[in-house]
Amino acid sequence: MTAAPVKCPEPGCDGVIDDDGYCTVSGMKPSTIVSSGVASGANAASTPSVTPSSVGTTARSTITSPAATGMAMTAVRRRRGLGLGLVEVPSVELPDPESLVMTNPEVPEGKRFCACGEPVGRSKDGRIGRTEGFCPKDGQAYSFTPKLAPGDLVGGQYEVVGCLAHGGLGWVYLARDRNVDDKWIVLKGLLNSGDAEAVEVTIAELKFLAEVDHPNIVRVINFVNHDGAPYIVMEYVGGTSLRALLQARRDANGGAADPLPVTHAIAYMLEALPALGYLHGRGLLFCDFKADNVIQSGDSVKIIDLGGVYRMGDQESPVYGTPGYQAPEIATLGPSVASDLFTVARTLAVLCTNFRSYQSTYEYTLPTPADMPLYARYDSLYRFLLRATAPNPEERFQSADDMADELAGVLREIVALDGGAPSPAVSHWFTGELRSAANALDWRALPIPLVASDDAAAGFLAAVSANDTDELLALLDLAPETTLEVSLRIARELLDADRIEEAQAVLDALTPHVADAWRVAWHHGLCALALDQPAAAVAAFTLVYHALPGEPAPKVALGAACEAAGDLAAAEIWYDTVSRTDPNFTSAVFGLARCLLAMGERAGAVTAFDRVPRTSSASTDAQTAKVEAMLDCDPSQLSIDDVLAAAQVVDGLSLQGEARARLVVQVLVGALAVVPPSPNGTTPRVLGHELTDDGIRRGLESTYRALAKHAAVPRDRIEFVDEANRVRPRTLT
Repeated sequence: MTAAPVKCPEPGCDGVIDDDGYCTVSGMKPSTIVSSGVASGANAASTPSVTPSSVGTTARSTITSPAATGMAMTAVRRRRGLGLGLVEVPSVELPDPESLVMTNPEVPEGKRFCACGEPVGRSKDGRIGRTEGFCPKDGQAYSFTPKLAPGDLVGGQYEVVGCLAHGGLGWVYLARDRNVDDKWIVLKGLLNSGDAEAVEVTIAELKFLAEVDHPNIVRVINFVNHDGAPYIVMEYVGGTSLRALLQARRDANGGAADPLPVTHAIAYMLEALPALGYLHGRGLLFCDFKADNVIQSGDSVKIIDLGGVYRMGDQESPVYGTPGYQAPEIATLGPSVASDLFTVARTLAVLCTNFRSYQSTYEYTLPTPADMPLYARYDSLYRFLLRATAPNPEERFQSADDMADELAGVLREIVALDGGAPSPAVSHWFTGELRSAANALDWRALPIPLVASDDAAAGFLAAVSANDTDELLALLDLAPETTLEVSLRIARELLDADRIEEAQAVLDALTPHVADAWRVAWHHGLCALALDQPAAAVAAFTLVYHALPGEPAPKVALGAACEAAGDLAAAEIWYDTVSRTDPNFTSAVFGLARCLLAMGERAGAVTAFDRVPRTSSASTDAQTAKVEAMLDCDPSQLSIDDVLAAAQVVDGLSLQGEARARLVVQVLVGALAVVPPSPNGTTPRVLGHELTDDGIRRGLESTYRALAKHAAVPRDRIEFVDEANRVRPRTLT
């Protein structure tokens, strides 16, 4: 009998506790649940970097997060499985662990390095390289032979089966726990147990791992000694590394590169980022994140081999990393949250593109979209990678949460652009858009940046309100501190009052930190639109887009700026991207339709209006605009089908009174232009009127007279009556 699932005790969570003791929704481990063991593996060789003389500090996140401040995390962000439920990532079958044991365990010569980084054990003059010896540079002894053999009993408990792999810091052995039902576990030793520094690193690694308890990070079970050498006992993670998945695709493709689908690669990184954020919240840096160190096990992901884990503020320990993944400032500033996130972006690039020369020509940079078709196809992905790997650490993402937010936005966009269903999300940076008109461009409809919660005046600003601009400005002058957010609020109030030059002066006086530059740029863009300077607006909103590539707001703003500049083709792309990703941005839908109509693409404009969800408050406006677009052409280009389709839309709307009458007039005027010379067979009806000259004219006459009754001023009433008289059926009297 199957046991009933245990509900997660976290308030408001509807998840259940999985076999590992973690909630399937929140990822939290309840204190009342005892988790069971799972897995571990090894990475490709990592090399130690120089010991930093100082560890650089990174910029604060615009919105305070534990990852940015080093505070202990009290929760793990909710998760919905690989790819946020947007992507179907194939599950990985779990192989028999014994089938993974190496038949001839040895370290290839190309991966033999002394702890100082010097190549050792290499062939020379026809002599095969030694697996044991002394480094010619520092004289340290080295050994690359496994110290454990099948059948060895380590710590009186763990029976060795064989070697699984070798990594940058040690051999990885498969073993059975004889004390716990022969459960599979992993033993991790040293490539060179005679190296005192390597031993110290291993012990330090154990101390770090003993503190770690996260569903996406391999778990330490025990620490034992055998014949004077230390070994870490870790959970066994059955599965396949992302590097192995990539290699398998290459092998199946005849040896030619076959990157992972970009949505799958993003899904893996989104699963790994909360784990890194968890480490950062505990004051730890992973340092050596790469495809080798991420394993897919069934439908989940685990980060393994924490050999390079480094405590924030440590100025003595060597820093381990891998060329092509490691950030350029490690040798001078040391590792940081920003450098950890650099490695995530590099891993993503390696997984989803044919990234040749990523360890040489492009060791710290990226190919251009001209050389990488995927970047040309998904510009937001390219901008995301550019920010995450910026040369200046302060320009990168400053927390794993912020990076995950933007990457999730990029994923939603890619899925939508590839024909998937939209999956809108609430922004952490902007309000929703304000109500926009279908037929007009209005910068006031653009979203407003949310106040940074870590701004010293955030609480004060939340309590300030007034109906009059001057009154509100006077209140803002009373702020205990004129912070950046106070200044931006002043600028916004001036903008709303059409005091554009004053707003511009406030913005020009600001010198924001690099992390807040996008906030100021956003308001500069609004000023530029208000002053009819679209080129300046494009430049300002581009800066915001580069900082927040997963957000729809800057893309809508870029669409508006390009439309104002007359670059309708560019505006169409921005509007189309946003309206596919989040149709609730009705300004993007309306902007797309305006651009298409202006470019003579009436059919495309008509279709665009259907993107507005029927549940949206703008649905009626969208369908009304759709009718107008269906009839917006030279009468000679209208067809009976066009008119009947427009009439069907009107019939589906819940409009009454004057609003409906005005729309009926537009349809009937179009119908009058397509009345057939003489009825042939069944005569169709348009909004209750026969599609004949007399029938349509009677309909128009009655509708104009109805509008006259609704007219608020005599002049309009007279005009409607005149129109009714003009279109009424012709008679002999």
